[in-house]
Amino acid sequence: MNAAFQKLCAMLTAAGVPDARFDAAELYRFATGRDPRLDDGPSAAEAARLSALAERRAAREPLQYILGEWDFMDFTLKVGPGVLCPRADSEIVCESALALLQGRERPVVYDLCAGTGCLGLGIARHSPGALVTCVEKSPEAWHYLTANTAQTGVRTVQADVFTYYKTLPAEGADLIISNPPYLTGAEMRALMPETAQEPAMALDGGADGLDFYRLLTEKYRDAVRPGGWLVLEIGYAQGPAVLALGAACGWVNTSCRKDYGGNDRAVLLQKPEKSC
Repeated sequence: MNAAFQKLCAMLTAAGVPDARFDAAELYRFATGRDPRLDDGPSAAEAARLSALAERRAAREPLQYILGEWDFMDFTLKVGPGVLCPRADSEIVCESALALLQGRERPVVYDLCAGTGCLGLGIARHSPGALVTCVEKSPEAWHYLTANTAQTGVRTVQADVFTYYKTLPAEGADLIISNPPYLTGAEMRALMPETAQEPAMALDGGADGLDFYRLLTEKYRDAVRPGGWLVLEIGYAQGPAVLALGAACGWVNTSCRKDYGGNDRAVLLQKPEKSC
């Protein structure tokens, strides 16, 4: 039995860490390079390193920050303090966008509030020829975005989405995708300890959580080509409100996709085709 691993599991469980056994296994592999299920135990140097990592996780520092990287779809992203951790729920948002781009040659795509660049990079990797631009305001997140997009062909722009639309050509985008801040004021006051260590700029969507959706559905409509799409990640309870905002701004063929946990996660809005 790997006593060190069992002790680590117990420590993280006592600290209230969700999925403590999974996190313990990840930390063990990070500290030793070995699978705890197949290992007799760490060396003295490895044990010291593991103890330091365990203290950080027990203090509820996000596991992604401790490891310094995290997988998204079929690739790995650099992450750390100052950028939103990529989540598996966002994969359905990217997959939904990719389905809409099928058959389009060299589609022009913008990833707004890009953070690590996970959505834009996912599109670039799986839509050959896509011309992807990732837009991020935060200097802290910018560090990770540029590191992740280096030598990928994805363009990066440091800008505020509340004004960036003014620089875009009319009807130049085939698709705009975004995982904007969407937590409500009440949700911001009741964050999980891990989430509280992520940047508020990437989380706070205003009093009702809809500030960015009002912006995106109204101000970015002119930038999308007729027949093009706006694909938005949403909170699990925001589907009806975001669909209504889209309809009010003239988007059509509106729909909502669920994530793998069965929660509403992606809203799809199409710009009407031009009438003959």
